[in-house]
Amino acid sequence: MIQEGTGLKLTCSSLLFLITLLLAEAPAVAFQNDALTARVDQVFAEWNKPDSPGCALAVVKQGRIIYKRGYGMADLEHDAPISPASVFYIGSVSKQFTAMAVALLARQGKLSLDDDVRKYIPELPDYGAPITARHLIHHTSGLRDYNTLLALAGRRGDEAFNNDVVLEITSRQKGLNFPPGEQFLYSNTGYALLAVIVERVSGMKLSAFAEENIFKPLGMTNTHFHDDLSRIVKNRAYGYGLKRGGGFLLDTPYNERSGAGGVFTTAEDLFKWDQSFYDGHIGGPEFIRQLETPGRLNNGRQLDYAFGLTVSQYRGLRVVQHGGSLGGYRAHLLRFPEQKFSVICLCNLSSINPGRLANQVAEIYLGDQMKQSESTENAGTVAASQSRARNDSDPVTLTPAQLEQYMGDYYSDELQATYKVVLDGGKLYFQHKGAPENPLAAVNRDVFTVRSMRVNFKRDTQSRVTGFTLDAGRVINLQFVKK
Repeated sequence: MIQEGTGLKLTCSSLLFLITLLLAEAPAVAFQNDALTARVDQVFAEWNKPDSPGCALAVVKQGRIIYKRGYGMADLEHDAPISPASVFYIGSVSKQFTAMAVALLARQGKLSLDDDVRKYIPELPDYGAPITARHLIHHTSGLRDYNTLLALAGRRGDEAFNNDVVLEITSRQKGLNFPPGEQFLYSNTGYALLAVIVERVSGMKLSAFAEENIFKPLGMTNTHFHDDLSRIVKNRAYGYGLKRGGGFLLDTPYNERSGAGGVFTTAEDLFKWDQSFYDGHIGGPEFIRQLETPGRLNNGRQLDYAFGLTVSQYRGLRVVQHGGSLGGYRAHLLRFPEQKFSVICLCNLSSINPGRLANQVAEIYLGDQMKQSESTENAGTVAASQSRARNDSDPVTLTPAQLEQYMGDYYSDELQATYKVVLDGGKLYFQHKGAPENPLAAVNRDVFTVRSMRVNFKRDTQSRVTGFTLDAGRVINLQFVKK
């Protein structure tokens, strides 16, 4: 009898555990349509395996999570599955938190968005026209992107560094991509500098300021700016890439920089953040409207970039969104304000496009309100076409004597790096620290392309080659002098 009674107790405990689990999941499924969730699951089926990285998903409607689920594995080494509570690095989705931090300081009267940033960062050069915090927020500063600069300087992509490194290389730049406010060109440098401004104005690191003024008030208990590599992150999803020949390899970045990126969070916490744009919990409705108001160029043209957010249209519906990526992490937060509908998609495999997946999920729920599919897909990737690619004519052929004129060592004080131009087998090649040889293709006399970059050689009055300028995506007109 005692054994039977003990067995009954265990059964009741098990039932109680199952009931608790079901109740905990109730908000995610209470209003769910099984036919729709089956279609959503199909979108992620490719990664919903015990031996694959994948994604965490939260679908939000009218203030509730109507569906949340994990697909694939958070940690392949320890067989830990992804769940909506898994903690992901979200890359540039972090920018909206940085922008809010700066906007909060402005609201408190501690800074003005139209202040010259040299008021707070005097290390920056004087470029002749002031760069303001507003320019940094809307990517109209003209500052060169630090990721590209550091890569050109020979720094490996997996090297850890913090905002001090960003500030140091930015302070060496003698020129801008364009005058402040004249153009839009996505630049991570601007948001790294915003983090520096937050620290110098508030006396707190961005991580601490955001914790006190954003994350804690919203109850985002599993969210932080990761500016300390020694910090333990429970329930962390690790980033992965595809391995040549099949399988996966670890691609988890380690860095301490924040502002342009740096946030670790969960799909469940991002739901709380998403809802703050409706209830105005931080700052009130007018403050939230400010965060979703796009910037303008000097000529008055309105951009589609607000405070760390893009504001545009997707198949006829207004959408506010941002994506992020670094290493094996991919993230996207997509919000349709008028429909009070959002999709949060966090992934840990570099080959996954969460913006495309988020759009597919949105179409499942809102397709009947959308226009017919557009010819160009808007996956929410910010500034993907900002590479300044040119349609050049077919490459020209130069004689060996002409090619020899370009040989030599070229130094950039802005990068503190030397590039060699060598002639081998009748072809010119670029050589520099940490990079393989890259062939230079002649477009015309003195103009070459190398990979996605453009090289314009300069001559003196006696027609001797004296240097070159380099255009490389988010870095324009970088100067090199021939030694």
